[in-house]
Amino acid sequence: MKLDTACIHGVKDRTHGTGAVCAPIYQTSTFAHPGVAQSTGYDYTRQQNPTREHLERIMAQLEGGAGALAFSSGMAAIATLMELFSPGDQILASDDLYGGTIRLFDRISSKNGLDIRYVDTCDLSAVQAALTPLTKAVYVETPSNPMMRVTDIAAVKSLIGGRDILLITDNTFLTPYYCRPIELGADIVTHSGTKYLGGHNDTMAGFLVPADDALTERLRFLHKTTGACLSPFDSFLLIRGIKTLALRMERAQQNAQRLAHWLLAQNKVTAVHYVGLETHPSIQISRKQASGFGSMISFAVDSPETACHILENVKLILYAESLGGVESLITYPLLQTHADVPEEQRLERGITDRLLRLSVGIEHIDDLIGDLAQAME
Repeated sequence: MKLDTACIHGVKDRTHGTGAVCAPIYQTSTFAHPGVAQSTGYDYTRQQNPTREHLERIMAQLEGGAGALAFSSGMAAIATLMELFSPGDQILASDDLYGGTIRLFDRISSKNGLDIRYVDTCDLSAVQAALTPLTKAVYVETPSNPMMRVTDIAAVKSLIGGRDILLITDNTFLTPYYCRPIELGADIVTHSGTKYLGGHNDTMAGFLVPADDALTERLRFLHKTTGACLSPFDSFLLIRGIKTLALRMERAQQNAQRLAHWLLAQNKVTAVHYVGLETHPSIQISRKQASGFGSMISFAVDSPETACHILENVKLILYAESLGGVESLITYPLLQTHADVPEEQRLERGITDRLLRLSVGIEHIDDLIGDLAQAME
């Protein structure tokens, strides 16, 4: 079955026999026992719920994982993931990450005794040099947020070799439609399901997809114990969103490719960061490990004044945080996604007061170009 068909038909609901086309919403917190020491397989929604289970089976199939766990947000998923580790464990992380992940690592994970070290995971020699006997995981975001840098997942796995080090890959930007990190060697895949998987800017969710049964059981214990599980109704919305994932990803990518080339020709634009440009330094790695480039663009303009002028004058494109919905959104990382990152670190990563991030939606491309053109005047 092709992946775009699997988004719709890959998993059949196994909890009822009504013939309903859509998986039911089991809006209940608890389930009755048929007898003493007996269970229907469902006891309490924090532990498992049929609607959430259906969604998790879809995600496990799409990513090629042994299982999947759905959380109330992407950050809840990553926070739970970090409970796999103990004080003193070292985590190597991509040095260009979503600001919320950096905030979690620097202010909570470090406080809890984890040694978080940032490294350019695009530079294999830097990764090799950073590995120590205390390293327990390499956390990779690719393409990275917001600079769209690409890490060679299979090459990092090769560096790890047979050592007891988990390779964790955030696949939010490409989704399993364009990239399947487990096939490249990743041990755990993370997602902000709020973004492309949901696809409509109307709910929040997060996922962990482990590659093997042992990791799945360890994470399932943490999932039910820490309790940040996805609600039945939000699970239903994610199931519905995933059904159109292929169509949305294709249309948004077509728009992004057109828009990236248009931006390159604009006098006020000084740099365009899009994985699908022939000038992108890692385009060959992208072609090797992914079937598409996605629809996220970051671009720098000639001055902070131009950046603010664009943000205040877009009419169709919405000046808003988040990404991956049908609506195009433009974001100012300096003040939004990376506001909590210290200035020195922001500048080292290229996150300046001239950088804008654009999540390209599925509107007509002529309208998107027209809106940006008038906003730059």
